[in-house]
Amino acid sequence: MAVRGPRKTVLVFCEGRRSEPEYLEALKREPEVRDIAAVDLRIERSTSGSVPLALVRMAVDARERADREEGEIDEIWCVFDVEWPDNHPNLSEAVALADRYGIRVAISNPCFELWLILHFRDCRSWLDNDAARRLRRACDGQVDKGVDGRGYMAGRRLAAERAVALDQMHGRNGTAFPHDNPSSGMHRLLTAVSVPS
Repeated sequence: MAVRGPRKTVLVFCEGRRSEPEYLEALKREPEVRDIAAVDLRIERSTSGSVPLALVRMAVDARERADREEGEIDEIWCVFDVEWPDNHPNLSEAVALADRYGIRVAISNPCFELWLILHFRDCRSWLDNDAARRLRRACDGQVDKGVDGRGYMAGRRLAAERAVALDQMHGRNGTAFPHDNPSSGMHRLLTAVSVPS
């Protein structure tokens, strides 16, 4: 009989009101996350603004509250976008604050739609938000920001491989954040909440 290890609690703050939460809810239901990894993935939708700095501040508050109350939060993540052509304000400050407090970040550049595209195809060319949304719709047929998460789960490992390849490409080219378009750190969040297959 297999013995399940202690539960790992992962708290995720995300800026999106549909795409990111719907994708993460589908991920929560996957056996590697739900049963095998014993991950309690909680998703907090931002209510006080969707800019990355506001999300990271909410995450820092959650970290401090958990520390004061001896809460059971193993990892806290923020999922947000860079946004092109106009980057979110204070991106570097948000990343630095997250790093200072041990908050992990999964940043998609230009936007979360790139992560969704990577489930279907490779994408190595610079995109702005509009181009990413059009390409995403061409890949999955969705006409709005919603995500049929079940349709994405089968391709998540391939998406992660493609995202890692983008990181490697930017490393070889010396391209640093926030100029690492296209890129997505969602593969690191997947690794944090799943048991490797």
